[in-house]
Amino acid sequence: MDAKKLISKDKKYIWHPFTQMRDWQSEEVLVIEKGKGSYLYDTTGRKYLDGVSSLWCNVFGHRVKAIDRAVKKQLGKIAHTTFLGLTHPAAIELAEKLIQISPKGLARVFYSDSGSEAVEVALKMAFQYWQQRGNTKKKRFAKLTNAYHGDTLGSVSVGGVDLFHQIYKPLLFDTFEMPSPYRYRWPTGDDPGKVKKESLEAMEKVLREHHEEIAALVMEPLMQGAAGMIDQPAEYISRARELTRKYNILLIFDEVATGFGRTGKMFAADHENVTPDIMAVAKGMTGGYLPLAATLTTEEVYEAFLGRHEEFKTFFHGHTYTANPLACAAANATIDLFRKDRTLEKLQPKIRLMRDRLKDFHRLKSVGDIRQCGTMVGIELVRDKKTKGSFKPEEKIGVRVIERARKKGAILRPLGPVIVLMPPLAMSERELNKLLEITYESIEETTKK
Repeated sequence: MDAKKLISKDKKYIWHPFTQMRDWQSEEVLVIEKGKGSYLYDTTGRKYLDGVSSLWCNVFGHRVKAIDRAVKKQLGKIAHTTFLGLTHPAAIELAEKLIQISPKGLARVFYSDSGSEAVEVALKMAFQYWQQRGNTKKKRFAKLTNAYHGDTLGSVSVGGVDLFHQIYKPLLFDTFEMPSPYRYRWPTGDDPGKVKKESLEAMEKVLREHHEEIAALVMEPLMQGAAGMIDQPAEYISRARELTRKYNILLIFDEVATGFGRTGKMFAADHENVTPDIMAVAKGMTGGYLPLAATLTTEEVYEAFLGRHEEFKTFFHGHTYTANPLACAAANATIDLFRKDRTLEKLQPKIRLMRDRLKDFHRLKSVGDIRQCGTMVGIELVRDKKTKGSFKPEEKIGVRVIERARKKGAILRPLGPVIVLMPPLAMSERELNKLLEITYESIEETTKK
């Protein structure tokens, strides 16, 4: 079927996520037909650098032979079997590998289907943990402003991006909120030391005053992705660990976006040797091949759910495709590739290359701030550098930049006025240079007037 017919059928039948469909009906639509390496190809054969790893999940590029083989081999055995009351080799093997590469102390793996669900699982586990431990007052959660943990109602309740979450407020449970260390727009100035001190003081105040009610603190470590790549200062996550221990509160790390090498280490927690009580992972776990997520816990959390059948301490959660064998096979191959290809080691010069090249972006009149952690990058565009005045929503500045980048051969996706870069970890230095060149030119040309 040719592209015009495909687009016509798309516009007739499909409702796309995070998309204003009124605009979609009048816009030029790109139909991606295949991928290879760091490139996506449309139905005309034109290729585009995958600058956001197909929404932050692709690790080694597209059509990776080792992952292809693993999925095909599993397909020759079985595509799916329920995980309720049964198990299978791929899930068992994967659980062992996940525990081996995760922060020391995490000991149990609970599978699910998406990052949102992995966080939802974490919230339910934390709540039930305290109820079964006898601390029945601990029913609420603490979160950071600008947080994003997914789109299910529990994960939205611990989110804080008003653009996505405000309309659902009547459906959500109440939480305790503390300010994220958004240095560029911190109310008392952008001095890093001051932002760190004041944000941690605010965190401790909330935990100290409400610790008897708080079941867990939920946070994205090092980088709040969907908020616009808001980075956290050094020792922020280790201090959060200290405070949660001090006030007898569980710590949940949402490593859905930051996990599997995105920050330069396997997990963001590894930068400060922090072990959360519960950790949610997804996205890059299968190399960007298939939907799979997991919630990892300590043995202490797990043991709170053990009891006699009639006590009903069971964790009553699970979906049809939990621990799907094809997805587990892809994840096993992905973790093997990290070790075999020395991915994290080879990533370090690429991170330095990005950091060096991004310095040039400060020359652009509309670049207010650049935030980077590993290969996670957010470039915040402003109308006025001195006042930090933002572009108006109707100006669609981010959309206009990525549309221009698309014409130059790169797929990007903005978060409002923030241009996000999150390339596959396996993208070559030559391709990274090309991606950064396209991004620079697209911002310059879009904002030159």
